[in-house]
Amino acid sequence: MATSIGKLSKSFFVKLLVGIIILPFVFWGMGDVFRGGNQNVIATIDSKKVSTQEFVSYLNRLNLKEEQIKNLPRTDLVNQILTEYVGRKVMALEIEKLGITINDNALRNIIKNDKIFFKDEKFSRTEYEKFLLKSGVSAPTFEANIVEQESRRQLLSSLAGGIVVPDYLVKKMFNKENQIKTIKYIDLKKYHLNKKPSQEELKELYDRNKKVFVEEFKSIEYVEITPQAITGESEYSEAFFKQLDILENKVLDGQSFNEAIKENNLKIITINKVDINKRDQNKKKLEKLSDNLFKKIYFIQKEKEPQVIKTDNKYYLAEIKSIKKNTKPMNDPEVLKALNTQLIFKNKIDNNTSILKDISMGGFDITKIKQFAKKNNLELKNYELTDLKQNEIFTEGIIKRIFLTKDNQVDLITNSNLTKNFLVLAVSTKYKNIEKSSNEFERYEAKARLDLINKIYQAFDDQLNQKYKVELNQKTIDRVKNSF
Repeated sequence: MATSIGKLSKSFFVKLLVGIIILPFVFWGMGDVFRGGNQNVIATIDSKKVSTQEFVSYLNRLNLKEEQIKNLPRTDLVNQILTEYVGRKVMALEIEKLGITINDNALRNIIKNDKIFFKDEKFSRTEYEKFLLKSGVSAPTFEANIVEQESRRQLLSSLAGGIVVPDYLVKKMFNKENQIKTIKYIDLKKYHLNKKPSQEELKELYDRNKKVFVEEFKSIEYVEITPQAITGESEYSEAFFKQLDILENKVLDGQSFNEAIKENNLKIITINKVDINKRDQNKKKLEKLSDNLFKKIYFIQKEKEPQVIKTDNKYYLAEIKSIKKNTKPMNDPEVLKALNTQLIFKNKIDNNTSILKDISMGGFDITKIKQFAKKNNLELKNYELTDLKQNEIFTEGIIKRIFLTKDNQVDLITNSNLTKNFLVLAVSTKYKNIEKSSNEFERYEAKARLDLINKIYQAFDDQLNQKYKVELNQKTIDRVKNSF
């Protein structure tokens, strides 16, 4: 079944406009993804097919370390890399249609003028070869990448290379960040806390979300598989890895943890009833086990299914002895804290929604904001902002929003997690002067130019999304995800 690229990313070509992001990863066990028929196609761009083998080969060529992407799930990683890879293909098609080519002479000049290959202030063939050898990249592959990058650079140049930014856009960009803004504001913190969650609200939320408060305790056993234990040697030799393979195969064939331990004379370490945070039932933190090893053992899903684990350049055999699940009572301090936090957050949303409704209906002006402050026992304060520098009251993001507020206009301005909420009335605005001959003008001219270029790139991105029909073979994608 084919699916649109938009299911993975609404906009992916634009990433290619400023360079390809190569994410570090090593993929294993890819042999099973190559089968006959349509399964050999992972994507189609118009009538051009992108083979599964081609994409997997690209994944393998990344050849970087797993720990560098440990915070990104592998399945998300495949989606991200595939989006970028398809984007590269689309860009290549567009470049081809536009007739942008890089001949051998141009390629030669690009390489010879790259100072990374210089020795004694001139190009050195030896330095070039040393670079290729160190990078583990062949000359044809490296040079193909140079051609791709230069083609993309020329395309960019044709899109936005000759842009001249009008002075008024520079001034507009400057004014967005440089004002003398006099405001009246109300900090809504006290207003949001006026209503404390009732016992009934707490219980109702707890009863609806009991599954959230289930804590899981696992008892685990593990042993370190050392060269000394299974080969009598002190180093990780070929003999060690041969014995390790034998041990792992036996375990995969159903040998129990205890049988494996007994056969190899390994010392068992047992840890009883710990949660995902490495705490026991008395909230005592487990210290004697590294976080990396603990995480890999804890995420073994089933009981009595031993697994060989590699982490921190060591090898272990581990299993989950038992899994016990408890539902935390409502009076548990952590549960109460979570419930109160959730209800307070909901209260903020409800309050803010009501205020925004009043604002949209013209419910706030200078008179009514004073009435609101008096009714809710809140203080209406005066303040003057002169730049974007965050202070003891406002963050830079909130100041940017305030600078966009028109005089005599009331706005509700918050941060993303609603920890800061302000009702703001803009009283007056004075704009600063900027001299065209100043370094400051040059800086804001660069910012305005970048803003304009980004808008051009976005428009080009939209055009590419409409121009090329991209379909993804979701079944094949899922097989790739499941094969490592």
